[in-house]
Amino acid sequence: MMSRRQLLGAAAGGTALVSATAWAKTTNMGLPEAAVMEGAGTQITPPPSTGVPYTPVVTLNGWTLPFRTNNGVKEFHLVAEPVERELAEGMTAYLWGYNGQSIGPTIEAVEGDRVRIFVTNRLPEHTSVHWHGMILPSGMDGVGGLSHPAIPPGKTYVYEFDLVKSGTFMYHPHADEMVQMAMGMMGFFIVHPKDPAFMPVDRDFLIMLNAFDIDPGSYVPKVMTMTDFNLWTWNSRIFPNIDPLVVSKGDRVRVRVGNLTMTNHPIHMHGYDFEVTGTDGGWVRPEARWPEVTIDIPVGAMRAYEFDAVHLGDWAIHCHKSHHTMNAMGHDVPTFIGADKTSVSRKIRLLQPDYMPMGSTGMAEMGAMEMPLPDNTVPMMTGWGPYGPLEMGGMFSVVKVREGIAAGDYADPGWYENPPGTQPWEWTGEMPDVTRASDPAGSGAVAPSSSQGQTAPVMGEGHSGHGQHH
Repeated sequence: MMSRRQLLGAAAGGTALVSATAWAKTTNMGLPEAAVMEGAGTQITPPPSTGVPYTPVVTLNGWTLPFRTNNGVKEFHLVAEPVERELAEGMTAYLWGYNGQSIGPTIEAVEGDRVRIFVTNRLPEHTSVHWHGMILPSGMDGVGGLSHPAIPPGKTYVYEFDLVKSGTFMYHPHADEMVQMAMGMMGFFIVHPKDPAFMPVDRDFLIMLNAFDIDPGSYVPKVMTMTDFNLWTWNSRIFPNIDPLVVSKGDRVRVRVGNLTMTNHPIHMHGYDFEVTGTDGGWVRPEARWPEVTIDIPVGAMRAYEFDAVHLGDWAIHCHKSHHTMNAMGHDVPTFIGADKTSVSRKIRLLQPDYMPMGSTGMAEMGAMEMPLPDNTVPMMTGWGPYGPLEMGGMFSVVKVREGIAAGDYADPGWYENPPGTQPWEWTGEMPDVTRASDPAGSGAVAPSSSQGQTAPVMGEGHSGHGQHH
């Protein structure tokens, strides 16, 4: 990551290099310190020591912005600036973000608080901050040119308003929005209920869905991409470098998922059904909640769901659009399934001796092979589990439910050891008969695969299957 000195030096108009200390003592005298996160690991915020108690949220691979209290007003300092973000090990992106990182830090406060947010612009162009979903005065809404003049480079503007409702909100620019959001400028704003007894949870996770189009070997996202993104990320990280969601058995767990990409994302969690308890419009009343195992997150929206962690194990959580669990997607890669590449491979090896033909039997081999890659990119399929390659990437992580994890402990507990008898096993005994469709036209006729010469039954005529399962 860039140091604070490097970040300020990279700002608009060739601004002279200044340290954070010098900056605080000069033109920004009186502002709250602009905290910076330089790592990519999940940072855990301790519960508040004063005021209304709440369970702090956990932003995967992110952090919560500190504040100070000034005459009863909570003051935060956001710095919009160029940042370097490690999307995954071996790949760094040159983005725009807040306080040293993309996505920006999560802002947490309590319903009824008055907040004052200083926004310093260290970008090479003007910006603004829109407080997505929040109820506030029109002039504080953050739409450049409509709500207020956009914030020029090198200037600091102040947003101040009361938090009139609790819930899950987002923030992002509404000035040159297409470019600035494509460059990574976005974050969460969490308002906890003023009543600690209202919908309490033990663990509260945040996932921001965002996406980039970065060619292998390059560092800056393409800002004109509309649909063909090649890197699908959570909180500007891609699997296998997205931290797991660590949970203790018996916890009440909330997962809040916001979507600031250009497409919807059906988020699916294995091992559980859950209740949808919130949108960015507010909390869902108990009588209106509905059960799901997959919840579609529309563009520009948020969904929160909750479950009781009663099933031990390692449970996948991912976007169910299969190409969103792939990294560095090559949209022009041809499909070779079923192709015999033996002859052409021999000819290619005359020029390139280490050439390896791939794709004739599917793409799974890419998850197990370590091949040379262009600089600053990652494999399409990667990540290893306890039994081999996971063949995943992009929008994927693991919910790890264990016995006896202490409150506030989010350290990765390692892989789950499934109890004996709870995994599939290889069968080497007598096999039951198998029937399969034999008519490509789809008439429903089936034929046995065994050599016993049985008459093929027809589906829909009382057929209930052959043989006995062992």
